[in-house]
Amino acid sequence: MSTRSLRGRTAVVGLGETTYYKRGQSPDAEMKLALQAIVRACEDAGISPREIDGFASFSNDRNDPSQLAAALGCKELKFSNMQWGGGGGGGSAAIGNAAAAVATGIADCVVVFRALAQGQFGRFGQGATSSTISGNFAHTVPYGLMSPAQMFAMKVNRFMHDHGVKQEAFRAIALACYHHAQSNPRAVMYGRPLDEATYDASRWITEPFHLYDCCLENDGAAAMILVSAERARDFPHPPCYVLASVGGSHYRAGAPVHNVPDYATSTFKTVAPRLWQMAGLKPDDVDVLQSYENFTGGVLMSIVEHGFVTPEECNDFFQFDNLVAPDGDLPLNTSGGNLAECYMHGLGLNIEAVRQIRGTSTAQVPRAEVSMVISGPMVTPVSSSIFGAEATL
Repeated sequence: MSTRSLRGRTAVVGLGETTYYKRGQSPDAEMKLALQAIVRACEDAGISPREIDGFASFSNDRNDPSQLAAALGCKELKFSNMQWGGGGGGGSAAIGNAAAAVATGIADCVVVFRALAQGQFGRFGQGATSSTISGNFAHTVPYGLMSPAQMFAMKVNRFMHDHGVKQEAFRAIALACYHHAQSNPRAVMYGRPLDEATYDASRWITEPFHLYDCCLENDGAAAMILVSAERARDFPHPPCYVLASVGGSHYRAGAPVHNVPDYATSTFKTVAPRLWQMAGLKPDDVDVLQSYENFTGGVLMSIVEHGFVTPEECNDFFQFDNLVAPDGDLPLNTSGGNLAECYMHGLGLNIEAVRQIRGTSTAQVPRAEVSMVISGPMVTPVSSSIFGAEATL
């Protein structure tokens, strides 16, 4: 293992979330939501917001760290960072950026955050509405590839064709997410269970995605606070250590207009090996997994590319019983995930990963010591992270 590593050098000590709303329905502006989540993370950590000296975000979050620092009364701003590109693919990378800042002494107490108020700024995931199209979209929009669902469906259909993957595998992922949401009062879909018949009868969004294969669209904010491993034991909750955080993409992954040489991929083929190398772990060591669902097909493909299962094993592996806590072979998205808890560009998945290590999840996996997150399949760049209890150091 390289000495140039983040493994075990930082820990998450505070978690904060706002109420989650359906897109466009938040009563508060985006910056106020961000501040609420950060203040709640500070309360969870038992610190004053004035102690924060760094901010990291992703997916072009609009909340300027200098203004956040002023509103929070921070004594000094030492670190201000944005993970470019990739939408939700930047979630775990933003944590890596924060961990790097703390581990190298650039800052001492960094908050990773994401906030959305779509009623204030417009809706994510909607196709182009302009009467003119230029640039890369001129090669796709006139032919019906306008929204993320339509664009990613192309890759998933190819993967299904190449490996004989059946629709039932995606259904199992959706059912597991909704199942876990029923024990999570924070979840937008709490009290709204999903069964096989309802899934099968739901309308197509774009094949192979039914309605319940697609993520929610929400307003709200989430935040998590990182400090050095040396300080981590001084906080109220058991430390949750960052064992690995990596991001990136493969050769020409950013090539436009669907002409990437390796097309039917979730973009993790070169990222995953670096993740396991940094963590000093392998897939069998993971107790619980949170995998970003923009769409269920990306979940399946990213789990394959992280080495949990081969493409040929997908139909047998992706069964409801295998994916649910507490006894599944790979408990998945135990808060409900982007499909059924909330879509906060995936940062809620990282928060749930930490809860599993703390032992406070509403769908707790017994004795969870290694908790993993996959961020943003099929975009570029993507990222992944692994968190561990003290026993993993």
